[in-house]
Amino acid sequence: MTEPIPSTATAPALRSGLGFHSTRWTRVCLAKSPSEEGRVALAELCEAYYEPVVAFLRCELRDADAAREMAHAFFAQVLRGGTMEAVDPARGRFRSYLLGAVKHFLSHHRMAAHTMKRGAGWIAVDYEGEEMANVVDPAQPSPDAQYDKQWAVTLLSHALDRLRDECVLQGNGPFFEEVKPLLMGEGGYGEQSGLALQAGLSLPAFRMAVHRLKRRFRQRVREEVAGTVGDSAMVEVELQALYRALLDG
Repeated sequence: MTEPIPSTATAPALRSGLGFHSTRWTRVCLAKSPSEEGRVALAELCEAYYEPVVAFLRCELRDADAAREMAHAFFAQVLRGGTMEAVDPARGRFRSYLLGAVKHFLSHHRMAAHTMKRGAGWIAVDYEGEEMANVVDPAQPSPDAQYDKQWAVTLLSHALDRLRDECVLQGNGPFFEEVKPLLMGEGGYGEQSGLALQAGLSLPAFRMAVHRLKRRFRQRVREEVAGTVGDSAMVEVELQALYRALLDG
């Protein structure tokens, strides 16, 4: 029998207001509670880390559909309870704990598949190409690196979403949308004159506004990172890990 998986209608999706913003360790600890609030917190954690887990599994299984099916099965198990009991803020990063958990889950299913092949008559998840999944391609990033890369991309995305919400509340939503490429390093320096003209600002005033927004974006990123570690002293370490993951990926 295959593990039950969430329907595509309820599959985790990254949205502003959820995700890494909710992965404060207080939420992680709350997710261990059998209460309704605990179940909501746990669902938010699953939603936040869905894409990083899929990225890891896609690299391991070499099949996008199999990766999503396995990710659904993994998070279905998490949502059934018990998985979070071993999470301890004193032991460091939640992302590292979850990566270890999904590795254990994948190992269990691979052993189950081998048992079925030997004639035991049962299997948890059936997927093709398992032998190929174990062949290492040195030209490709490792599964762990893929997980970290997607973690970094997701974290930055949520920091950007929170900054957008902040700008909208301040009445600066249109300005944010205009300069968002500059915040992500995607806009050219020569574009600033045109953007300043559209915003009705002098070039010096425009550059100052962008500088302030970039500074606020960095603060938002730091806040997101701080919410994923159990010790404030680890924030700088995680920030460096985030930048390495983006550069190495």
